[in-house]
Amino acid sequence: MFDWIASFLESGGALAIAALMFLENVFPPIPSELIMPLAGFNAARGGAPLWQAILAGGLGSLAGAYFWYLIGRAFGPIRMRMMVVRYGRWLTLNLSDFERAEQWFNRHGSAIVFFGRFIPTVRTLISIPAGIERMPQGKFLLFTALGSFIWSGGLAFAGYLLEDRYEQVEHWIDPLSTAVVVSIIAIYVYRVIRWKPDA
Repeated sequence: MFDWIASFLESGGALAIAALMFLENVFPPIPSELIMPLAGFNAARGGAPLWQAILAGGLGSLAGAYFWYLIGRAFGPIRMRMMVVRYGRWLTLNLSDFERAEQWFNRHGSAIVFFGRFIPTVRTLISIPAGIERMPQGKFLLFTALGSFIWSGGLAFAGYLLEDRYEQVEHWIDPLSTAVVVSIIAIYVYRVIRWKPDA
């Protein structure tokens, strides 16, 4: 898995990084915790320069968050609740999860939009209530961009620093990255099977 992602990022450059980070925010097939360190690793080995990797990762993440913000803004609270009721199994969400995200946003506002970029799942979910509550677009984009670029940059820089130690860790990093992706898929399937609507 490590080699496949690394070669994909190497051949696709900044565009591949942005695309994977966008998808990670829309429906996480591969987490950013794998994408961005590998982008940094490729930068250290002569791939897309580190600044391009960070820029592409941040913009891809921002675009994914903005996608959900626009969905929340367009649908509004009533239609979003109907969507969760109808498609909750496939989203692995029920109304309690959705309302919890709303409460987080209403309680913490801009702070949760910023800090949510560092928390798996939350970084996807929190954009929806921000859109529903019609948080000003400029404010949403500012705090989301700050969080996204800090997160993406930190991960990419870590991968960049790892490059000269790659031979020391390559024997375990590939099975580890495969295990992470397989675990995400397994958790999703488990949640779909075990999903129950609110009573």
